Amino acid sequence: MSGKTAILIGATGLVGKQVLEKLLALPAYEKIIAVTRKPMPLTPRVQNLVVDFDNLAASLVNLHADEAFCCLGTTLKQAGSKSEFHKVDFGYNLEFAHAMRQNGCQHFLLVSALGAFPKSLVFYSRVKGLLEKDIAELGFSRFSIFRPSLLLGNRAENRLAENLAARLMPIVEPFLRGPLRTVQPIRGEQVAAAMVAVANLPDSPENPAFYYYDDMLAASAAFA
Repeated sequence: MSGKTAILIGATGLVGKQVLEKLLALPAYEKIIAVTRKPMPLTPRVQNLVVDFDNLAASLVNLHADEAFCCLGTTLKQAGSKSEFHKVDFGYNLEFAHAMRQNGCQHFLLVSALGAFPKSLVFYSRVKGLLEKDIAELGFSRFSIFRPSLLLGNRAENRLAENLAARLMPIVEPFLRGPLRTVQPIRGEQVAAAMVAVANLPDSPENPAFYYYDDMLAASAAFA
């Protein structure tokens, strides 16, 4: 297991920065490549690749990694329009996946969303579903998809819905049982821990393999 290389896009986001932290905690990773728009603080074992995301593919030529962690995402509010949201959440992520597949990466791990479906009437869910579908068609040896509901954690920007959900959880949690457990909000750190744990587990019999709330909690226990 020693000497592995991981590549991560979205390393400054809620989940991505936690993925980076978890990867650094494992000696198995000799090098971690963090793809960002702006320079990051220097960290041992981390190669910071600063790129123009509108020319992403050109920056990833011949960049090899055993595992690719895709944590890049935005919101409609942040993006400013549906077209800009689509460019980030679909376009950049698919371009990253395509480049990694061409470079021989074996395992692609994606943060998606609960309710992702290519034919969804909800724009957000449709974009997420189409991304899952198109990455699956690239033919990775392993494709792991993490479908959290509302993500909780400390963000640079204030998000009213997430703050409200965190306050309401103690009230509604007892009612979220059975199939409804998948809609429970989950902390970004738990999703990140699950991703790194799954990357270091034996192959799943399913490809793609989907991870929901309980699956992510179980996997993240490895970093408890």
